[in-house]
Amino acid sequence: MEPYEADVAECLRVMRQGGVILYPTDTVWGLGCDATNAGAIEKIYHIKQRPSSKSMITLLAEERDLLHHVAAPDLELFDYLRTVQKPTTVVFDGIIGFAENLLAPDGSAGIRIVKDPFCRYLIKRFRKPIVSTSANFSGHPTPANFSAIDDGLKALADYVVRHRQQETMPAAPSAVIRWHHGNIKVLRS
Repeated sequence: MEPYEADVAECLRVMRQGGVILYPTDTVWGLGCDATNAGAIEKIYHIKQRPSSKSMITLLAEERDLLHHVAAPDLELFDYLRTVQKPTTVVFDGIIGFAENLLAPDGSAGIRIVKDPFCRYLIKRFRKPIVSTSANFSGHPTPANFSAIDDGLKALADYVVRHRQQETMPAAPSAVIRWHHGNIKVLRS
């Protein structure tokens, strides 16, 4: 049994009911929900006080999951991602199966395949992609660890994961790129 099994069970219960979780990711702490549930996504926009025109990242557990959510992924991307050290989010066109309000106005979405054991386990158990957006109010700095998250924001989540709350090492957001046939445009380094 995983040491975070109780957290995962509660996250699953909350997300299946359309709720929002506050959880540690492979980068910073994030607000998350079912990426296929428009109502849950709207709750995150409301919590963050963020315009819905600003898209959010979605997490997947494995490369093969990408094949279910991107119409025509360039498989060379997987080779590239194996060479980068920093967690990297890729903006894709041709998204399949995400809620409409999760997509950017041009229909694209940022997706990251996570390596963090907790996140991978959570996503695999949920069997759906999970939204991940930094745990801060819109326009405020991204918190470097759990203790830096605004208490008011913590109170708005339907469940706050206990796993990794005590970590003090500062974390940073992922890199963000757009990949097009081997050409990389860096959107955030």
